[in-house]
Amino acid sequence: MTATATPTSASAQSTVFTVLFAVSICHGINDTMQAVLLSVYPLLRDNYALTFAQVGMITLVFQVTASILQPFVGTFTDKYPLPYALPVAPVCTLSGLLLLANAHSYPMILLAAAMIGVGSSIFHPDASRVARLSAGGRFGFAQSTFQVGGNVGTAIGPLLAAAIVLPRGQGAISWFAVFAVAALVLLSYVGRWYAGWLRDHAPRAAGKASTVTLTSRQIGAALTILLVLMFSKFVYTSSLHSFYSFYLIDHFKVTAQQAQIYLFVLFGSMAVGTFAGGPIGDRIGTKAVIWASILGALPFTLALPYTNLFWTVALTIPIGLIISSAFSAMVVYAQELLPGRVGMISGLFFGLAFGVAGLGAAALGVVADHTSIDFVFRLCSFLPALGFLAYFLPRTQPR
Repeated sequence: MTATATPTSASAQSTVFTVLFAVSICHGINDTMQAVLLSVYPLLRDNYALTFAQVGMITLVFQVTASILQPFVGTFTDKYPLPYALPVAPVCTLSGLLLLANAHSYPMILLAAAMIGVGSSIFHPDASRVARLSAGGRFGFAQSTFQVGGNVGTAIGPLLAAAIVLPRGQGAISWFAVFAVAALVLLSYVGRWYAGWLRDHAPRAAGKASTVTLTSRQIGAALTILLVLMFSKFVYTSSLHSFYSFYLIDHFKVTAQQAQIYLFVLFGSMAVGTFAGGPIGDRIGTKAVIWASILGALPFTLALPYTNLFWTVALTIPIGLIISSAFSAMVVYAQELLPGRVGMISGLFFGLAFGVAGLGAAALGVVADHTSIDFVFRLCSFLPALGFLAYFLPRTQPR
């Protein structure tokens, strides 16, 4: 099988930084609003006497909603581009947050989580595509810049939740409407640029051949390995996203506000690692980054469940730095495998990221209810060992 080319002549262009930064900022806004949901879990648990399994189910509904829709959105827009669909995403996310702010029952919380997931499913495929189109050939750099926007949003979400929501209560979640309005304005600008790009470039880009010539069997095997590596990465990070605060509160008796500060340290290190992964991948190849970023975290994840509070927080820094650099490289690697399916690949990988993390959160919540949070962290510490499989990925980039 010879893959077809992505409809872009970006390698002959310069990087369009205004568009790349705009879509990255919107990624940050999108993930800030999502992080609010995760950050108010202790508040929701106290208000509604939720079990860990119910907390995990909230994450499952949010992330599976996004994961189911994203590949379909990406596949559809590969064939029928909709540049002005991007501004719809923050509207859906805002609806979910307003519903969450006014929810008075567990089913309403689940519905709010689903609406936030729908917003993500609309945003990620085309936003990732626009980041690639604006890259000027620096695909790793562009994908990392796009990803780091999301990680920064994920990092500051807990701080904003600690400063705004936890002291004032559930209704203060509605304050985040201002972020949605800002994203709506920026994505309207991005949509206009994308529409112009389609008008100027798509006709003459059609039919160009790809330099990647792998067989269908090689592509299928590579995608299977990537899926296993994503399972390793996102189930482990899901244990941190959903239960790290509870681990700190229950194991070390810190307050909910202190737990949010430590969560910020984790998410901040993930943001730095995400940005580093793409440019490094542009220089040494995405396969090498995938290999090092998952397996390299193993010594630190194995040590984390057996340390005191200081070293627990300290170890999350190298874990976040190393393991977060993998996803940008995975997306770029997969886009190189199937360069004519940028939207489908973006939707599939972002969708799987949400889905795997959601299923992992739900399963780990059940395990925690029947054992303990400590056991969950000991169990998950072995997941990065699956990084050995990256050795079998075929090379997609000539060196």
